Amino acid sequence: MTSLLRPALVLFAMLTLVTGIVYPLAITGVAQLAFPHAANGSLIMREGKPIGSELIGQDFDAPGYFRGRPSATVPMPYNADASGGSNLGPTNPALLQDVRQRIAALRAAEPDATGPVPGDLVMASASGLDPDISPQAAHWQAASVARARGLPLAKVNALIDAHVQGPSLGLFGEPRVNVLALNLALDDVTRGVEHNPRR
Repeated sequence: MTSLLRPALVLFAMLTLVTGIVYPLAITGVAQLAFPHAANGSLIMREGKPIGSELIGQDFDAPGYFRGRPSATVPMPYNADASGGSNLGPTNPALLQDVRQRIAALRAAEPDATGPVPGDLVMASASGLDPDISPQAAHWQAASVARARGLPLAKVNALIDAHVQGPSLGLFGEPRVNVLALNLALDDVTRGVEHNPRR
């Protein structure tokens, strides 16, 4: 019995050491050396303090700020502890009701916006944490943001265009705008601070 148990325990200890300690430490070390920004949560810093992540949306509903996609997380929007969508299918009447309510709320909050409301402003993402919107959704809000900030519409539209990110690796996904980065740049422009969309 001992002759069978001892090799099993030795193998268990070795695998625990390799897969539970050595491998995670090695991967963490490589990530910190090769991709420190991503390995530490893709945080956006201001004055040495983290104010958010490029990967997790935030709830912007004050006048003068661009809004992101709706979030279906509970008990609050963009709750990273409860990532998930509404799971309402396209034929579910509750989804249609939610979309109609969101359209009405956007029309009331964005009186200067014209044309159809872009779909990504009324449809929650699968994760509930999506930090990006389409360039069309950003431009749809531009007139209201410009009025609330007292900025020329052309300047706000140029700011949006400067923050458009292309598809990943030039192939995957659609052009997008990170809402947090755009709103921070908007704050910089309002304060007269030079901004750089790549920082």
